[in-house]
Amino acid sequence: MTNPAASVTVVIPARYGSSRFPGKPLANLAGKPMIQHVYERVRAAPHIGQVLVATDDQRIGDAVTKFGGHVILMQEPYRTGTDRVAGVARQVPGEIFVNLQGDEIALHPDLFSDLIVPFLDSRAEMGTLKRRLTAAEDLANPGIVKVVTDHRGEALYFSRAPIPHVRDGEPTAGQSGLHYVHLGIYIYRRDTLLRIAGLPTGQLEDAEKLEQLRALEQGIRIRVWETRHQSLRIDTPQDLEEAAKTLERLTPCSATSS
Repeated sequence: MTNPAASVTVVIPARYGSSRFPGKPLANLAGKPMIQHVYERVRAAPHIGQVLVATDDQRIGDAVTKFGGHVILMQEPYRTGTDRVAGVARQVPGEIFVNLQGDEIALHPDLFSDLIVPFLDSRAEMGTLKRRLTAAEDLANPGIVKVVTDHRGEALYFSRAPIPHVRDGEPTAGQSGLHYVHLGIYIYRRDTLLRIAGLPTGQLEDAEKLEQLRALEQGIRIRVWETRHQSLRIDTPQDLEEAAKTLERLTPCSATSS
């Protein structure tokens, strides 16, 4: 019997250019380029067939090759990471594709299991992860994306704003499981991924600068599963120092390059 996990391909889109943090994938974090941390954490996880870095920059490609990773150089202009992953899907066989943002470092391999296992057992077209928001300052931070779901776990909306808004009184982060952070990871079936890439940029997507809103605007449902496993998100150069302290403090998962 074929192992369905063998068909799961994780693609890590990695751009050199960034308005807030140019060269972010190559930034030194605890003695390694950041992209290496992201890659090795994926390789340590079960339920994954192959891992690829998709980049338009030779410097990133060289760095990935140097630590033993697999890379695809893609020179076409792509609107978002989703579109870049779809470009990979047109070149690489596979039925299930995961888009992991290159600045999301998982701190436990089961974070990926929390997404992949239920997705493989479901009929969902597209899925992602949420985690309970516990820090009050994160609620109003536009760099931290929030998600609201229905009772079935399907996304109602993603926003940089503090959603849902608490009308009466001051909102308390983590109260009654009301507020959730959206993690930078998506899983799609091939047909759905290619369909999304063929759609025009949506108004909500353009306003919030959130690629997943293109799918919601077009009626593509996004199933959201909860994880309690932590991850590090690097948005600015200032985040590197705190991330390095976290990596030193925590017991590292056994990550091995491929």
